[in-house]
Amino acid sequence: MRTQSRRKILPGVALGLVAALVSADFAFDSTATASHHYTDKQIAALADRVGKIYWVQEINGRTPSFSVAPDTAAPSFRARAGDSFEIIELVGQKIKNPYYRARFDSGKEGYFSPEVMIEELNLRFLSADPLAEEKRKAAEQAESEKQRVDWVNAQPWPLAVKEAALKGQAVPGMNYDEVKRIAGAPSRITKVQGRGTTPEEHWIYPDGKQLVFHQGLLSQIISKGAKKP
Repeated sequence: MRTQSRRKILPGVALGLVAALVSADFAFDSTATASHHYTDKQIAALADRVGKIYWVQEINGRTPSFSVAPDTAAPSFRARAGDSFEIIELVGQKIKNPYYRARFDSGKEGYFSPEVMIEELNLRFLSADPLAEEKRKAAEQAESEKQRVDWVNAQPWPLAVKEAALKGQAVPGMNYDEVKRIAGAPSRITKVQGRGTTPEEHWIYPDGKQLVFHQGLLSQIISKGAKKP
């Protein structure tokens, strides 16, 4: 009878011991995850990012998430693709639970953990503006257009000619340089023998329009599809 009783009790005791061990392991792992176990040297390395600017990039339709407070339970929001932010502070250093505090150009602030930085750096967090080249070209085009407008307004032309020039429309009687400043460079130039002894120079543009020059001056504008008389 004692043997049978012992066989009934031992499995229950074993299960209780296993449950206690699993519970203890889980508690240890949870504590380790919560504290992060950052050393002073690691905290100092994380703080080196303060003052640096990063740009947000979208991948697979998603952008990085920021918390409204340095807490995993705090509400979060997603940054917009193309936004930039500056890391202005590393909070939680004393308790070894660091979070980056970021400020966007709009003035809005958010928080994210160092782990997020490690995961997102060079993916959704970029250290250089991905639109820098596009912005540079846009700035150059804007400056070029401003110079063109200023140049047109400085010419001793009648008002009607200036208005056409500002719209990018060349007017017969203009020379090569004037046409190029107003309408831009052509995609192709051909020379054909005209009715006279002097060959004509045809400037062909991407939209199919042709500007015909005779003796260095614009003499005719042929729209796409129109036949030269």
